[in-house]
Amino acid sequence: MKKLLLSTLLFCFASACFAQTNLISYDDLSYLLHNNINKADTFFIAKGYTLTKKDEKKNLRKYDLKIPGGTYVSNNVRVDGRRMYIEMETNELAQYTMIYNSISQYVNKESTTPDVQTFLVKDLGTIYIMVNDAVPYNPTRREYTIRIVADKGITSYN
Repeated sequence: MKKLLLSTLLFCFASACFAQTNLISYDDLSYLLHNNINKADTFFIAKGYTLTKKDEKKNLRKYDLKIPGGTYVSNNVRVDGRRMYIEMETNELAQYTMIYNSISQYVNKESTTPDVQTFLVKDLGTIYIMVNDAVPYNPTRREYTIRIVADKGITSYN
C-alpha cells in the first residue's frame, strides 16, 4: 500500500511541477517535421492549443495557446508537398528559452546578425529567430518569431 501511495504521489508531483507540457522543444519539432499535418492536429490539441484556422487547399493550420499572465504562443504549420514549415510567434520568454536550450546540443552551425539568429540544427533543419520589442512598448516583454525550415531530406509521411 505504501508503494502504491508513494508511486502515485511521485507521479502527481512530477507531472504537476516539472512538466512544461504546453511548450515546444527540439523533440516536439522533430516529431512534427517527420509526420503529416493530421498528426500535427492531434499533437497540438493534446498540448492544449486550439485550432484557430484550417485551410485544406493551402495545407495551412494555425494553433494558438493563451498562457496565464497575458502571454501567448501562436504556431502556423504549412505543408508544401511533403515538407513541413513551422512558424512560431510568441511573447513567452520560457518558449524561446525552451527552443534555445533544447537545440543547443544539436547545433551544427550558428550565425547572428543584428536582426536574426540562425541555427543549422542536426536532423531538423534551419531555425531562424527574430526578436522585436513588444507593441505597445513593454520593457519586460519581447516578441519572438521562430521559423523552422526542414532539411531537404526530411519529409512528412502519412
